[in-house]
Parts: sequence; C-alpha cells; structure tokens
Amino acid sequence: MKGDRSKNMAQLTQDAPMQLFALNGNRPLAEKIAQHMGIPLSKTTIQHFADGEIQVNIVESVRGAEAYVIQPTSDPVNENFMELMIMVDALRRASAKSINVVMPYYGYSRADRKARSREPITAKLVANLLSMDGIDRLIALDLHADQLQGFFDIPVDHLRAMPIQAKYLMDHNIKGHDVVVVAPQHSNVKDARKLAEFLDSPIAIVDKRASGKTYVIGDVEGKTCVILDDMIDTGNRVVYTTEALKDAGAKDIYACATHAIFSAGATDRLKAEPLKKIIVTDSIQIPEDKQLDNLVQLSVAQLFAAAIERIHSNRSVDDLFKLPKDYTMEG
Repeated sequence: MKGDRSKNMAQLTQDAPMQLFALNGNRPLAEKIAQHMGIPLSKTTIQHFADGEIQVNIVESVRGAEAYVIQPTSDPVNENFMELMIMVDALRRASAKSINVVMPYYGYSRADRKARSREPITAKLVANLLSMDGIDRLIALDLHADQLQGFFDIPVDHLRAMPIQAKYLMDHNIKGHDVVVVAPQHSNVKDARKLAEFLDSPIAIVDKRASGKTYVIGDVEGKTCVILDDMIDTGNRVVYTTEALKDAGAKDIYACATHAIFSAGATDRLKAEPLKKIIVTDSIQIPEDKQLDNLVQLSVAQLFAAAIERIHSNRSVDDLFKLPKDYTMEG
C-alpha cells in the first residue's frame, strides 16, 4: 500500500505541467535552457520602482504547475536575490504545485563558516531565507563548498561544470602527462584531482604564505598548466598563481573557472598575464566591457536543461557528472 502511494505521488509530480521562469539575473542563459528543453519561458513582468522596490507579476496561471525559476544571484547580488525571493512568494501565493530554484551562481557562498569573531555565516542565512520563502528544491552549480548542501533541509542538486570543461580541454588536446592541473590553493586540491583524472594528468599545488611568497608543489617545468578554481572574482589568485608557475618554468598556462564574477579591475589584471585561454561558463552573464580576447565561455544551458528534465520525470541525474558527448560553446 505504501509503495502504491509513493508511485502515485511520483506520477502526480510527473504529470504536473512544467513552467520555466526567467528573472533579470541571466536571461540569455534561461533562454538557452528553454531552447534546449523545447518549451517557452513563461511570461512575467518585473518592475523596479525609483526607490529600488521590486514588483513581480506572473502573467499566466501557475496553479498546479511545477515551476522552475532560473536566477543566479550575481552582481547586483542583493537586487537579484530580492527578485528571486519576491518571485517565489508570488508563485507560492498563486498555488504552484512545487517551486524549484535554478541558481547557476549562489551569491554569498564564500561566507560559509565563521572564520573570525562576531562574523556572520551569510551562506546559511541565504539558505534559511530561501527555505522560509517556501522553495521545494534547489538546483545549483559548483557551490563554493560542497557542504553548503547541508545548509538546506530540502533536496539540493549540486551540478558540476567540470565534465564540460574537461571535454573542452580534451578536444583541444590539453591532456596527458605533459599537462599539469594546478590547484591555486590547498582547498582546491580535491577538484584539481578530479579534473586530472579526466585528463590523465598529474597535479600541482601553489602554496602562498602569509609573507606573500609563493611556492609550487609539484613538477611544472616545461609543462602545460591548467589552473582550476571555482570562480574568478578580483583575478588576484589567478595572477599570483600564473606568476608562480612562470617562475617555476611552466610552458603554457590556462585558467579554468566556473563563475566569471570579474569584479572591478579583474579584466585588467588578467589581460596583463600570459594566459593562453581563460575558460569559464555562462553561469554569470559577462557584460561587453569585461570580455577578453582569450576568453572562452562554455554554456551550461544543456546541463541545466538535462537536470530539469530528469527531475521532472523522476529520473537520476547521475550521468550528468560524466563526460558529455557534446556541449554548446559561447564566445
């Protein structure tokens, strides 16, 4: 009897109409996700008043629908987060069957622990606010720390861009024992090892001391190096890592990250470095004035579309962590 009830509930979820919604955080990505899925984005209007207040109106009925809201909380972080919170409230009050937040970039994710006295854990606060607002599921990409999933008491699907990045590198013959995957700090070692396994390559670690001196742990002399990080914000970490690798005799250097935050001054710092390519994703919309000649932007739209389809039909997302057969490259 219990098994039949579970089966019936699963069927109800699968039979619920699916609706995709895009806010202002990264509409081009949302449009590509919808295109991959073959369904249109549902219509909403978002109005910002002169004093900064936000008004969201859902144009069509969502009663009984399985709603997916696509919104990274990137710059402007607080504005995009409030848009998301207000949209979730509107969906809940309009009787959506379930509310699933697709967050390609999780703002405040770096504030995930108390490192100093009287410091907030803002990543947990954001999780509390989303849960309080009534979301049923979070679909995220490359959280700053895997442990952020534990901040939620709802299902969290933590997708990874690494297989897409690995496929790009392999397709451009950046693989094998002449390539070294470099962790720019000790906390990146786990991810560096995973990418190295895809590429069949060794790893190295850049150790920056409090004195400002940097040391390279591992052999990079004459090798092609791939710096791997989850985000590029100010660009300082990429800069000191690149300089340390050059001093250690590295041949060609690539920088690889999921989230291109590119805060003020980052692009100028990156332009000054001898990087062959800077490989990022479109989890964050990069404005025209922050585009670089050596920037490669891989799309995660196909990844998110596949995840949404599997979740909607109650199928496993496990195969999304393997090397993809193809991908869409932008820029």
